Amino acid sequence: MSPRLSRRGFFRSAGLLGGAALATAGAAAPATRPAEAPARPITGRAMMVGSANALPGMDAAMHLLKSGADPLGAVLEAIHVIEDDPNDVTVGYGGIPNEDGVVELDASVMEGATLRSGSVGALRSIRHPSSAARLVMERSDRVFLVGEGALRFARAHGLPEENLLTDRSRKSWLYWRERLSGHDDWVEAAGEEDDPDIRWFIEKFGERDFLPQGTVHISALSPDGHLHGCTSTSGLFFKIPGRLGDSPVIGAGLYTDDRSGSCGSTGRGEATIATCGSHSVVESMRQGISPEESGLRALRRIVESDKDPRHLDADGRPRFDVKFYCMDARGSAAGVSIWGGAKYAVHDGTRGVLKDCASLFPKPPTPL
Repeated sequence: MSPRLSRRGFFRSAGLLGGAALATAGAAAPATRPAEAPARPITGRAMMVGSANALPGMDAAMHLLKSGADPLGAVLEAIHVIEDDPNDVTVGYGGIPNEDGVVELDASVMEGATLRSGSVGALRSIRHPSSAARLVMERSDRVFLVGEGALRFARAHGLPEENLLTDRSRKSWLYWRERLSGHDDWVEAAGEEDDPDIRWFIEKFGERDFLPQGTVHISALSPDGHLHGCTSTSGLFFKIPGRLGDSPVIGAGLYTDDRSGSCGSTGRGEATIATCGSHSVVESMRQGISPEESGLRALRRIVESDKDPRHLDADGRPRFDVKFYCMDARGSAAGVSIWGGAKYAVHDGTRGVLKDCASLFPKPPTPL
């Protein structure tokens, strides 16, 4: 009797036999040598570019990127600073919850040398979705895990679970929920506007036509010329449970390629998904177009494509914003936005600063 073959052994044997058969079948064909791509530039310097809220993380983690030991680890260390901050209600711990009052997080990572990537979506109870995304990239043969499956995978690899809802984000959700209708069972609290957390929410977000969307992104160039990127978010405020924006979608909210550049986005994710925004920016940089013009081209496509009257103002312009954070393979960086007044962060290895984004339209008269 032949020894029992394990499931893994069976598939390994089948794969080897299949590969051998294919190799034999193709042996008669002459081998062709693929055209060699141009060598990636090695600048010897460290650079980070990203969303404005990423600046504290860049300052904290730049020394790790300059050391060259673990470039992606340096990027995630910077992202963790923002994911840990309860005062940033658009990312990680303290993020504004979905319409059921539950914080759901999305994140993606990508390395430019191999085009390997990992993503998680609608992940609950894990403070650092960026770390979960890296685990998907490095400890699975897949790219994208969502919901309960993503949580189980994160749990299996030892990421701690916790309640991500802070008092501020919970109060903000209650304030929103109680005012949805005058005919449901939710009753507004008397004098609620006197609460400092509620006053903060009203002053920061209360007058907007569109519910806010916030995210943190960092693209980094290490001294040895490799690019890495990460995008992390708690997504649209009070979103439909299970909603995913562009942040965890490779090619939309993040794309990174050593030979061309890296790009991430914030803002209305649905618009970026529809146009494969970050990938479009990187492909333009591959053609030698500057990071700024590459980003503006991708924004023009979004503006030209979205014809939904709900998304447009009286002049036919978007009532939402999208920002791209772009860096080419040599470390030239730019930030671009549909609407003026936005900032982006850049760190050249010596100091980090906020700069004005190039934009398609001037600053809008009222908050988006």
